[in-house]
Amino acid sequence: MKIVVDDLSGAEIAGFLDEHVQQMRSITALESKHALDLDELRKPEITFWSVMDGDTVVGCGAIKRLDAGHAELKSMRTTPARKRSGIASLLLEHIIAEAKCMGFTRLSLETGAAEFFLPARKLYEKFGFVQCTPFGDYRPDSNSTFMTRVL
Repeated sequence: MKIVVDDLSGAEIAGFLDEHVQQMRSITALESKHALDLDELRKPEITFWSVMDGDTVVGCGAIKRLDAGHAELKSMRTTPARKRSGIASLLLEHIIAEAKCMGFTRLSLETGAAEFFLPARKLYEKFGFVQCTPFGDYRPDSNSTFMTRVL
């Protein structure tokens, strides 16, 4: 497997992300859905990575610059057939290292509060993220869990 910066121009990653957005819409109330679509992920303040197994996308993740020292983790996803195979840990470790290299001193995220998101919350805790108050443009939301860590 390899992790590559992705310009989001390929059909496979577009389909992979569309599945992600559709799944989030089916699980989360519309007003609590914060998954970014393809156009939003192409903005200059976002760096996006795909995890490739050969020519197949098996995972993805991104960071969004909030300010000079603070970034937000976005769009973490592993293909359902490969969940719990280490892809998310590999990618999260990579993103944390890249965020440090980019000069960020804090990395924060929003994830769901529902039971479906428990594995994600446990993964983030394993990597040193702790619950925090809403950051950036987020507001308190019973469907969201906010987490952060110092880099």
